[in-house]
Amino acid sequence: MNTNEVMDIYDKYFLNTYGRQPIVIDHAHGIKVYDIEGNEYLDFFAGIAVNNVGQTNHKIVSAIQNQAEKLIHCSNIYYNVPAGELAEKLANISDFNKVFFSNSGAEANEAAIKLARKYTGKGEIITALNSFHGRTMLTITATGQDKFSKPFKPVPPGFIYVPFNDIKAMEDAIGDDTCAIMLEIVQGEGGVNVINKEYIKAVEKLCRDNNILLIIDEVQTGIGRCGSLFAYQQYGIKPDIMSLAKGLGGGFPIGATLATDKVSEGFEPGDHGSTFGGNPLACAAANAVIEVIEEEDLIENSKKMGQYAKDKLNSLKEQYEFIVDVRGLGLLIGIEQWWRYC
Repeated sequence: MNTNEVMDIYDKYFLNTYGRQPIVIDHAHGIKVYDIEGNEYLDFFAGIAVNNVGQTNHKIVSAIQNQAEKLIHCSNIYYNVPAGELAEKLANISDFNKVFFSNSGAEANEAAIKLARKYTGKGEIITALNSFHGRTMLTITATGQDKFSKPFKPVPPGFIYVPFNDIKAMEDAIGDDTCAIMLEIVQGEGGVNVINKEYIKAVEKLCRDNNILLIIDEVQTGIGRCGSLFAYQQYGIKPDIMSLAKGLGGGFPIGATLATDKVSEGFEPGDHGSTFGGNPLACAAANAVIEVIEEEDLIENSKKMGQYAKDKLNSLKEQYEFIVDVRGLGLLIGIEQWWRYC
């Protein structure tokens, strides 16, 4: 098939949910991807912040191949070794004790919201304007951007939105039914807005003073992208719940919701579940991702290359007036430009 033939198939059989680029990717390695016409590209998109250890990393490929020959799926009715190993790894490298595995970031956030409501017995969650927490009905409602939820109303109730980095607005939003505050350390979809250290520390104190849970959405910022394994670790805080996905599987779909021992008591058997969550194939891939990050010292590389990129981009900002701002954390970097040049 050539590019046009593949595009015609998509036009005929796929729901119209994406404005795709006219490129048919055939294979990839590292940061380079190749289309079916033989053209080579540098992949700065990383599969929407997924391929954090490169395309077709040999260790991840081997882990998937080896596991696929042994056991692909068994459901959560039984135990499996890769899921146990991954749960232990995540607990050891974070401030959390328990984990629930799912298949995506939206599912990880769904579990976080359900756990917070079940644990506290309250229903209201405060999120930030310009946030993004997923594409399910519940998570588009948690998202502080009306464009994602407006076409699908009525949406589930229970969310309040406040300006990012505005502690007064956060204080004013807290009420008797508030069960959690849910924030991103860097708003990716919202424009690469980085949280202020003083702000998140003050939010954490508000949570402790008011018996409110702090949920940190690390679906995009986690697994080394921001110069630490999890972005919250750079801010001296300890959340109650954290959601992960994207880079955790290095390209293989997986999500995870982590919680402290205390908060995890909110769930009992039957409260939540996932047919495919924690399957051995996905967990084998994620185990390999964590090993690659540690063995190749990719956290330090993220800090170093992130600073290098920002320095170079800021030098361009000094030369071109249409570049308004350069901001980000680690290798999650954004450039704001004047609208008239867009």
